[in-house]
Amino acid sequence: MDDARGEVWVIGGGPAGLMAAETAARAGAAVTVVERMPSPARKFLLAGRGGLNLTHSEEAERFLARYGDAAPQLRAAVEAFPPERLRAWAADLGEETFVGSSGRVFPKSFKASPLLRAWLRRLDGLGVRLRARTLWTGFAGTDGLRLQGPDGSEAVVTPGATVLALGGASWARLGSDGRWVPALEAAGAPVTPLSASNCGFEIAWSDHVRDRFEGEPLKRVALACGDLAVRGEAVITREGLEGGAVYALSAPLRDGLVAGPVRVLVDLRPDRSEADLAAALARTRPRDSLSNRLRKGAQLSPAAVALLREGHGRDLPSDPAALAALIKAVPLTVTGMRPVERAISTAGGLAFAGLDDRLMLRARPGVFAAGEMLDWDAPTGGYLLQASMATGFVAGRAAAEWAMRHAGHATP
Repeated sequence: MDDARGEVWVIGGGPAGLMAAETAARAGAAVTVVERMPSPARKFLLAGRGGLNLTHSEEAERFLARYGDAAPQLRAAVEAFPPERLRAWAADLGEETFVGSSGRVFPKSFKASPLLRAWLRRLDGLGVRLRARTLWTGFAGTDGLRLQGPDGSEAVVTPGATVLALGGASWARLGSDGRWVPALEAAGAPVTPLSASNCGFEIAWSDHVRDRFEGEPLKRVALACGDLAVRGEAVITREGLEGGAVYALSAPLRDGLVAGPVRVLVDLRPDRSEADLAAALARTRPRDSLSNRLRKGAQLSPAAVALLREGHGRDLPSDPAALAALIKAVPLTVTGMRPVERAISTAGGLAFAGLDDRLMLRARPGVFAAGEMLDWDAPTGGYLLQASMATGFVAGRAAAEWAMRHAGHATP
């Protein structure tokens, strides 16, 4: 058994774990990051391929409301490490940020890799050690951690404090597979079952839609499930629909699917009123085909027209008012969610009831938790990364204080 009392060991090298490591090291603790993959932050890099969305610029209360039922539990962390502090942190690493037209915040480079390289250099300069290809397999006794090295060898280490930042269960090939759940439950920590979030949903398309329109975008639409309506874009897939507007409906869809299929309404022209659409359709030439009337009068793409027929049947009315009403409410039946391993993020996880206000496990003193493994859910738009970094900051600060106090040192 290796005695590392006075040190902080961080299990997981994603954004939450790396932020915990940086914060603990800045507080004066000796820090080791344990990462099961050959290199850290692989999901972070994948998320940044299309433009790294760091956070969002909206005002604080609206921002916090995006976390739904978990907002009260996340408030202290987000206030301790708010979006403006995350932007300053990125700038200090040489990555200035800007606010896009949607309010989302991006690095000016739009990339994750330069930011990660600078971050790893900073961690190295702070003396943070990285043990890659090393798997945490559970707890040992009251204070130890069981680790499995790349050669399969087993070891037990006893740090002064531990931060668990093990991620959820999405994109398992990148490192987060949810295998930590049994170990936490065995330790007496309450865990809400992991499920998919920010993922596509499944629809039993006709052969025509599936084969002809797979991969086609639906631009500037609105999707509604129950009381929640979201504007954005979607993409037709063989299995159903993907895209930002779809992901934002993850929570009501997930809840509704427990009882069976769920109806979603698609407004193909949310920027135009029903009366305006009816008037535009009435101005089209009567001898035009229905498809041409929809294209000219309602500016519907072929994919949108196909969706309209999919929801309402092929025999659509010619009356402009009736047709406009159908365009504003296309019913689709959702039969399921895409698998959790294909989701952007995970709902469920380590319940806040099992943590104190420092994010320490009540069942395991000296062990803290951060990031997506906690039981919170959020839409895309910068909220996922912000909460991961903020909880990593809080957990890292608290872990350093715990480790140094119990080693007989005072924190700076």
